[in-house]
Amino acid sequence: MTRNVFVAGGTGYVGRRLLPMLLGRGHRVRALARRGSESKVPPGCDLVVGDPFDRRTFEDHVDGCDTFVQLVGVPHPSPRKAQQFLDIDLRSARESIAAAASHGTAHFVYVSVAQPAPVMRAYQSARRQAEDTLAVTGLARTIVRPWYVLGPGHRWPYALVPLYALLERLPATRATARRLGLVTLPQMVSTLVHAVEHPPERERLIEVPEIRATRSG
Repeated sequence: MTRNVFVAGGTGYVGRRLLPMLLGRGHRVRALARRGSESKVPPGCDLVVGDPFDRRTFEDHVDGCDTFVQLVGVPHPSPRKAQQFLDIDLRSARESIAAAASHGTAHFVYVSVAQPAPVMRAYQSARRQAEDTLAVTGLARTIVRPWYVLGPGHRWPYALVPLYALLERLPATRATARRLGLVTLPQMVSTLVHAVEHPPERERLIEVPEIRATRSG
């Protein structure tokens, strides 16, 4: 079934790969971009120029979309960016959620983060607050919880792959290693496409093991 998808954060790390995939599968896509970033939106998308921190600049364009995908976030998250997680990740998510709720969007897809975890607590807190805000709306929702997405410019954790393999074999660390495991950019994109095409009746939580196993189609 063809979906009408509104994407916030489509010019970012994951979004730049997701938009062409959605278009290639026949979906209609409206992509929100800040002024000056219009050229990053691929041909075929309906371009919406607006401010992700002010829903008044884009919420009218949410009308008619059955799916909202929220991807806005701080690039290269690290503990030193704690305030940015509130100012960017959480603030933009709340604006997007409010816009989707006001227009009765049937399905909201939110990229959160794996939790609990012993590090990046501020990042987890901001994303969990967004999850809680989304739950209050009652919108049908898919929450995707990766830990670290491997891809161009994000390759240094490949050095940790042997360690993860060892930890996944040990009973005492297996569950944590799997929940906080590494996923690839293609796996994330496939997961998001699958989420768009298979909305839940109420709520679905997709964590690292499911991200690794998901295939679109």
